[in-house]
Amino acid sequence: MMHAYDKIYLDKARTALARMLDFAVYELNYDLEEFWNLFLTTGIASRFGEGDFSLLAGKSGIEISYEILDEAGLPYLHIEPCYTVNRSEEYWTGWALAYYQWETGLSFKEITRVIPIKEILALYSPYHEMDIRHFVDKMNYLYREANPDTNLKRIRKLAGLSQGQLAKEADIPVRTIQQYEQRQKNINKAQVEYLVRLAGVLGCEVEVLVERV
Repeated sequence: MMHAYDKIYLDKARTALARMLDFAVYELNYDLEEFWNLFLTTGIASRFGEGDFSLLAGKSGIEISYEILDEAGLPYLHIEPCYTVNRSEEYWTGWALAYYQWETGLSFKEITRVIPIKEILALYSPYHEMDIRHFVDKMNYLYREANPDTNLKRIRKLAGLSQGQLAKEADIPVRTIQQYEQRQKNINKAQVEYLVRLAGVLGCEVEVLVERV
Protein backbone atom coordinates (compact mmCIF):
# COMPACT_ATOMS: atom_id res chain seq x y z
CA MET A 1 0.00 0.00 0.00
CA MET A 2 1.38 3.38 -1.05
CA HIS A 3 0.85 6.12 1.51
CA ALA A 4 0.26 9.77 0.65
CA TYR A 5 3.08 10.89 2.94
CA ASP A 6 5.99 9.41 4.84
CA LYS A 7 5.37 7.81 8.21
CA ILE A 8 7.70 10.31 9.90
CA TYR A 9 4.91 12.88 9.52
CA LEU A 10 2.17 10.60 10.82
CA ASP A 11 2.39 11.53 14.51
CA LYS A 12 2.23 15.22 13.60
CA ALA A 13 -0.77 14.60 11.34
CA ARG A 14 -2.60 12.64 14.03
CA THR A 15 -1.99 15.28 16.67
CA ALA A 16 -3.06 18.08 14.31
CA LEU A 17 -6.35 16.42 13.35
CA ALA A 18 -7.03 15.47 16.96
CA ARG A 19 -6.44 18.98 18.24
CA MET A 20 -8.45 20.46 15.37
CA LEU A 21 -11.59 18.54 16.33
CA ASP A 22 -11.12 19.10 20.06
CA PHE A 23 -10.62 22.85 19.58
CA ALA A 24 -13.54 23.18 17.17
CA VAL A 25 -15.99 21.46 19.50
CA TYR A 26 -14.91 22.70 22.92
CA GLU A 27 -13.54 26.17 22.21
CA LEU A 28 -15.15 27.27 18.96
CA ASN A 29 -18.42 25.59 20.05
CA TYR A 30 -19.14 23.83 16.79
CA ASP A 31 -21.08 20.62 16.50
CA LEU A 32 -18.64 17.85 15.54
CA GLU A 33 -20.50 16.88 12.38
CA GLU A 34 -20.97 20.50 11.32
CA PHE A 35 -17.27 21.28 11.61
CA TRP A 36 -16.27 18.02 9.96
CA ASN A 37 -18.43 18.94 6.97
CA LEU A 38 -16.61 22.28 6.77
CA PHE A 39 -13.32 20.38 6.83
CA LEU A 40 -14.51 18.31 3.86
CA THR A 41 -16.22 20.99 1.79
CA THR A 42 -13.45 23.59 2.02
CA GLY A 43 -11.04 21.14 0.43
CA ILE A 44 -8.69 21.16 3.40
CA ALA A 45 -9.52 17.51 4.09
CA SER A 46 -8.30 16.57 0.60
CA ARG A 47 -5.09 18.53 1.06
CA PHE A 48 -4.51 16.98 4.46
CA GLY A 49 -5.14 13.43 3.25
CA GLU A 50 -2.93 13.90 0.19
CA GLY A 51 0.00 14.98 2.37
CA ASP A 52 0.08 18.76 1.89
CA PHE A 53 3.11 19.62 4.04
CA SER A 54 1.96 23.19 4.58
CA LEU A 55 -0.73 21.58 6.75
CA LEU A 56 1.01 18.48 8.09
CA ALA A 57 4.28 20.10 9.05
CA GLY A 58 3.45 23.79 8.98
CA LYS A 59 0.29 24.21 11.04
CA SER A 60 -1.12 23.17 14.38
CA GLY A 61 -4.62 21.80 14.75
CA ILE A 62 -5.76 25.19 16.00
CA GLU A 63 -4.31 26.96 12.97
CA ILE A 64 -6.00 24.43 10.68
CA SER A 65 -9.31 25.14 12.43
CA TYR A 66 -8.99 28.84 11.68
CA GLU A 67 -7.94 28.14 8.09
CA ILE A 68 -11.13 26.09 7.62
CA LEU A 69 -13.23 28.99 8.88
CA ASP A 70 -11.33 31.40 6.61
CA GLU A 71 -11.92 29.16 3.59
CA ALA A 72 -15.60 28.86 4.49
CA GLY A 73 -15.91 32.64 4.88
CA LEU A 74 -17.20 32.32 8.44
CA PRO A 75 -16.54 34.95 11.13
CA TYR A 76 -14.71 34.04 14.35
CA LEU A 77 -12.84 35.48 17.27
CA HIS A 78 -9.33 34.30 18.06
CA ILE A 79 -9.51 32.31 21.27
CA GLU A 80 -6.66 31.51 23.62
CA PRO A 81 -6.44 27.71 23.44
CA CYS A 82 -6.83 25.72 26.63
CA TYR A 83 -4.65 22.61 26.81
CA THR A 84 -6.11 19.99 29.13
CA VAL A 85 -4.42 16.89 30.52
CA ASN A 86 -7.33 14.60 29.70
CA ARG A 87 -7.98 13.99 26.02
CA SER A 88 -11.56 14.29 24.83
CA GLU A 89 -13.45 11.77 22.74
CA GLU A 90 -13.25 14.19 19.82
CA TYR A 91 -9.49 14.39 20.22
CA TRP A 92 -9.24 10.59 20.05
CA THR A 93 -11.53 10.55 17.02
CA GLY A 94 -9.22 12.82 15.05
CA TRP A 95 -6.12 10.99 16.28
CA ALA A 96 -7.47 7.56 15.26
CA LEU A 97 -9.06 8.73 12.01
CA ALA A 98 -5.83 10.34 10.78
CA TYR A 99 -4.10 6.99 11.21
CA TYR A 100 -6.86 5.10 9.40
CA GLN A 101 -6.82 7.50 6.47
CA TRP A 102 -3.04 7.21 6.18
CA GLU A 103 -3.16 3.42 6.48
CA THR A 104 -5.85 2.82 3.85
CA GLY A 105 -5.30 5.70 1.46
CA LEU A 106 -9.06 6.33 1.38
CA SER A 107 -10.04 9.98 1.39
CA PHE A 108 -11.62 11.45 4.51
CA LYS A 109 -14.71 12.14 2.41
CA GLU A 110 -15.01 8.51 1.35
CA ILE A 111 -14.40 7.18 4.86
CA THR A 112 -17.07 9.32 6.47
CA ARG A 113 -19.47 8.85 3.58
CA VAL A 114 -19.61 5.22 4.64
CA ILE A 115 -18.97 5.59 8.38
CA PRO A 116 -20.26 8.98 9.61
CA ILE A 117 -18.00 10.94 11.93
CA LYS A 118 -20.32 10.51 14.92
CA GLU A 119 -20.30 6.74 14.45
CA ILE A 120 -16.52 6.87 14.58
CA LEU A 121 -16.76 8.98 17.73
CA ALA A 122 -18.99 6.29 19.23
CA LEU A 123 -16.12 3.80 18.87
CA TYR A 124 -14.18 5.70 21.54
CA SER A 125 -15.22 3.13 24.10
CA PRO A 126 -13.60 0.60 24.11
CA TYR A 127 -11.19 1.31 21.24
CA HIS A 128 -9.36 4.21 22.87
CA GLU A 129 -7.91 1.67 25.31
CA MET A 130 -6.77 -0.72 22.56
CA ASP A 131 -3.94 -0.80 20.08
CA ILE A 132 -4.73 1.26 16.97
CA ARG A 133 -4.75 -1.93 14.88
CA HIS A 134 -7.97 -3.00 16.60
CA PHE A 135 -9.58 0.28 15.53
CA VAL A 136 -8.37 -0.26 11.96
CA ASP A 137 -9.83 -3.77 11.92
CA LYS A 138 -13.18 -2.48 13.19
CA MET A 139 -13.26 0.31 10.61
CA ASN A 140 -12.39 -2.15 7.84
CA TYR A 141 -15.23 -4.40 8.97
CA LEU A 142 -17.73 -1.53 8.97
CA TYR A 143 -16.52 -0.31 5.60
CA ARG A 144 -16.86 -3.73 4.00
CA GLU A 145 -20.27 -4.27 5.56
CA ALA A 146 -21.44 -1.07 3.89
CA ASN A 147 -19.61 -1.85 0.62
CA PRO A 148 -19.89 -5.62 0.08
CA ASP A 149 -19.01 -5.38 -3.62
CA THR A 150 -15.40 -5.20 -4.74
CA ASN A 151 -14.33 -2.28 -6.91
CA LEU A 152 -14.03 -4.68 -9.84
CA LYS A 153 -17.61 -5.87 -9.47
CA ARG A 154 -18.98 -2.37 -9.00
CA ILE A 155 -17.18 -0.98 -12.05
CA ARG A 156 -18.05 -4.01 -14.18
CA LYS A 157 -21.75 -3.53 -13.39
CA LEU A 158 -21.52 0.18 -14.21
CA ALA A 159 -19.99 -0.79 -17.55
CA GLY A 160 -22.92 -3.11 -18.21
CA LEU A 161 -20.76 -6.21 -18.66
CA SER A 162 -21.30 -9.73 -17.39
CA GLN A 163 -18.38 -11.63 -15.90
CA GLY A 164 -18.23 -13.70 -19.07
CA GLN A 165 -18.15 -10.66 -21.34
CA LEU A 166 -15.41 -9.03 -19.29
CA ALA A 167 -13.41 -12.24 -19.28
CA LYS A 168 -13.67 -12.56 -23.05
CA GLU A 169 -12.76 -8.93 -23.81
CA ALA A 170 -9.89 -8.86 -21.31
CA ASP A 171 -8.69 -12.38 -22.25
CA ILE A 172 -8.73 -13.47 -18.62
CA PRO A 173 -10.29 -16.71 -17.31
CA VAL A 174 -13.82 -16.07 -16.07
CA ARG A 175 -13.05 -18.11 -12.95
CA THR A 176 -10.27 -15.66 -12.10
CA ILE A 177 -12.67 -12.71 -12.35
CA GLN A 178 -15.16 -14.57 -10.14
CA GLN A 179 -12.45 -15.19 -7.56
CA TYR A 180 -11.44 -11.51 -7.53
CA GLU A 181 -15.05 -10.40 -7.12
CA GLN A 182 -15.69 -12.92 -4.33
CA ARG A 183 -12.38 -11.98 -2.66
CA GLN A 184 -11.19 -15.57 -2.94
CA LYS A 185 -8.18 -14.05 -4.67
CA ASN A 186 -6.63 -10.71 -3.73
CA ILE A 187 -6.83 -8.43 -6.74
CA ASN A 188 -4.10 -6.28 -5.19
CA LYS A 189 -1.71 -9.17 -5.91
CA ALA A 190 -2.95 -9.76 -9.44
CA GLN A 191 -0.57 -9.82 -12.38
CA VAL A 192 0.03 -6.29 -13.62
CA GLU A 193 -0.89 -7.47 -17.12
CA TYR A 194 -4.31 -8.63 -15.85
CA LEU A 195 -4.98 -5.31 -14.14
CA VAL A 196 -4.01 -3.36 -17.26
CA ARG A 197 -6.32 -5.49 -19.42
CA LEU A 198 -9.23 -5.15 -17.01
CA ALA A 199 -8.76 -1.40 -16.72
CA GLY A 200 -8.57 -1.08 -20.50
CA VAL A 201 -11.86 -2.89 -21.04
CA LEU A 202 -13.62 -1.10 -18.18
CA GLY A 203 -12.27 2.33 -19.14
CA CYS A 204 -10.80 3.12 -15.74
CA GLU A 205 -7.42 3.60 -14.11
CA VAL A 206 -5.66 0.52 -12.71
CA GLU A 207 -5.61 2.16 -9.25
CA VAL A 208 -9.41 2.21 -9.17
CA LEU A 209 -9.51 -1.61 -9.21
CA VAL A 210 -7.30 -1.90 -6.13
CA GLU A 211 -9.00 -2.76 -2.83
CA ARG A 212 -7.82 -0.31 -0.18
CA VAL A 213 -9.74 -2.06 2.58
